[in-house]
Amino acid sequence: MYKIIGIDQKEYGPISAEELRRWISEGRVNARTMVQPAGSSGWIQLGTLREFSTSFFPPPTFTTPYSYSGGGTNSMATAGLVCGILGLLCCCFGPLFSILGLVFSWIALNQINHDPLQRGRSIAIAGLVLSILGLIGLVFSLLAGIVSSSFQMFHAHV
Repeated sequence: MYKIIGIDQKEYGPISAEELRRWISEGRVNARTMVQPAGSSGWIQLGTLREFSTSFFPPPTFTTPYSYSGGGTNSMATAGLVCGILGLLCCCFGPLFSILGLVFSWIALNQINHDPLQRGRSIAIAGLVLSILGLIGLVFSLLAGIVSSSFQMFHAHV
């Protein structure tokens, strides 16, 4: 059981630890609120009591470098950019890289929209643009090949 000195300098209690935790969650008391535990004659700050200290100062959480909640650059955005570049530069696997770049960049943009702590929106957009350019280049190459072969066939028959 605990007694509390409120912001109005009035004494409240005795209250249970459970009730005190509820008051903490409601914001009715804070770490500097003066409290007197049962059996004690002195008043101390609530935040100094071991059983309540984590209510005000939660233990640190550690994230892995691959976590999306740490506020770092989205790895899908980076993958989308790399695939978009490879889609423009590679002859054999260019279309595959361009498609992968589209997928990775699209996923990255969706993840960044849902988690404002993540960075990499411009990287994802660049990957998206490069991937689209790679696919447009593929379409033009295919069209040029079709037109060229049709032109050659036409001239062969004339």
